[in-house]
Amino acid sequence: MARVISIDFGRKRTGIAVTDPLQLIAGGLTTVATSCLYDFLTEYIAREEVERIVVGLPKQMNGEPSESMPDISAFVNRWRKHRSVPIEFYDERFTSVLAHRTMLDAGLGRTARRNKALVDEISATIILQDWMRSKGV
Repeated sequence: MARVISIDFGRKRTGIAVTDPLQLIAGGLTTVATSCLYDFLTEYIAREEVERIVVGLPKQMNGEPSESMPDISAFVNRWRKHRSVPIEFYDERFTSVLAHRTMLDAGLGRTARRNKALVDEISATIILQDWMRSKGV
């Protein structure tokens, strides 16, 4: 089997999580500047076998797309045009709240909880875990 990557897309930073090759465990990988995301994923996929990319779909409470959706759509369209690894959306509502809760539950101090890059990476991990559960993995 191959890995699955998830991304929590942000205007400045993007959190990235990945499964193990057997797709049993999801874990945080890193956070990259969003301007470098395409190149980072291209290089990662050259080193590791990746089956799919799951992109957090940001929605407002009323179900409408968030203001970052045009940026995400542009990235996804560029990816689909130039790369063969499938990319799909998965609802990401509440992942930032869950990431902060996870950090509290883990006993991380206030300084660590203010680390936005860590929040983004944890959010990507939550997206991936939820996606895996939805697929029965």
